[in-house]
Amino acid sequence: MTKAAPQAKPHRRQHDREIVALAVPAFGALVAEPLFVMADSAIIGHLGTAQLAGLAVASALLTTAVSVFVFLAYATTGAVARRVGAGDLSAAIRQGMDGIWLALILGAAVIAVVLPTAPTLIDLFGASETAAPYAVTYLRISSFGIPAMLVVLAATGVLRGLQNTRTPLYVAVGGFVANAVLNVVLVYGAGLGIAGSAWGTVIAQCGMAAVYLVVVVRGARKHGASLKPDVAGIRASAQAGAPLLVRTLSLRAVLMIATAVAARLGDTEIAAHQIILSLWSLLAFAMDAIAIAGQAIIGRYLGAGDPAGAKAVCRRMVEWGIASGIALGVLVVVSRPLFIPLFTSDAAVKDAALPALLVVAICQPLSGIVYVLDGVLMGAGDGPYLAWAMLLTLAIFTPFALLIPSWGGGLTAVWGAMALMMATRAVTLALRTRSGRWLVTGASR
Repeated sequence: MTKAAPQAKPHRRQHDREIVALAVPAFGALVAEPLFVMADSAIIGHLGTAQLAGLAVASALLTTAVSVFVFLAYATTGAVARRVGAGDLSAAIRQGMDGIWLALILGAAVIAVVLPTAPTLIDLFGASETAAPYAVTYLRISSFGIPAMLVVLAATGVLRGLQNTRTPLYVAVGGFVANAVLNVVLVYGAGLGIAGSAWGTVIAQCGMAAVYLVVVVRGARKHGASLKPDVAGIRASAQAGAPLLVRTLSLRAVLMIATAVAARLGDTEIAAHQIILSLWSLLAFAMDAIAIAGQAIIGRYLGAGDPAGAKAVCRRMVEWGIASGIALGVLVVVSRPLFIPLFTSDAAVKDAALPALLVVAICQPLSGIVYVLDGVLMGAGDGPYLAWAMLLTLAIFTPFALLIPSWGGGLTAVWGAMALMMATRAVTLALRTRSGRWLVTGASR
């Protein structure tokens, strides 16, 4: 017994080094991506209110379109990592190429839908008559960058699966800088207005995709992997990603329902809700970085036929998730007098936000567990379970949330429903993890 503890420490230190090495760059890349929209907003905002309103509507549609296909990154990470663990780098990169080809196909399909329907889509989002023309212009031009962004998602999954999160960080930062410079030059220097901002973003996105493709192609040539499209492989990538698409759509439905309920409570509540939701999203980036590390590490262990190692690193990542959640929760409580005034000076909005913000703070340790276990099961390729678990969560959350106005509940009740959602996810994910059914070893699941 006296020798067990000393042996355990090196393993814990090894896991910690791996988690930090993958999670920190992943967090940087995650934070850099939303800066694209922020840069566009800052530059277009000086053109006028109508232009900024048009950007807001169009960017919401574009963000939704891209986020729906985030499974391209999630599914590819675990699948590639398995083959890395099995020692077959050629097959790992070939798996990644299937995901990239699927991204190009989906991107072309999105363009085919968006170009002719852009005015209708903008109208559905309720854009005003003055903002709508700018929104349509931005949406149509920016749609040409969607295939590039989907390639970025898939290629990011390839590199994460290869245990490389530094390159995505460098590409994300480079893309942000290029986007900001191009926007200034094209919007003001060339006098193209909102169209210049859209073209600047498209060029930056295509540049990011090109860098990723150069990296992946070099790896393919080095390890003798084919670059040609493989129908069976593309179909397999789509089938693997379908359950994660269901999971993502269910999660977005939760967020949309929560926002709709908050809107029914009044202008004060929806304003406070938007503040809290922005903070919740930022906290999610921090947690998601650990989940990304989990996808890559778990996939590699299972591919190497080491379920014991996978269980050990899962336990350590859960500890990381809880510790990170406690730290973030304390930070939210301490910084709340400073955070809320950044967004509003309205005393009523502040009063509505404060108690709901405390609910968010209390939930952070639980959120840490949810994000980590979500990443673990994604890395294990357990997508079907994640889909069913999220559908169950949506079924539990929806009636509770929709009844809040009739019960006389306020914004705190809405975020209480969000806490219930996270608790449901925690239970379903913990039960699956404890069952051990996700510990399927081998180069493919």
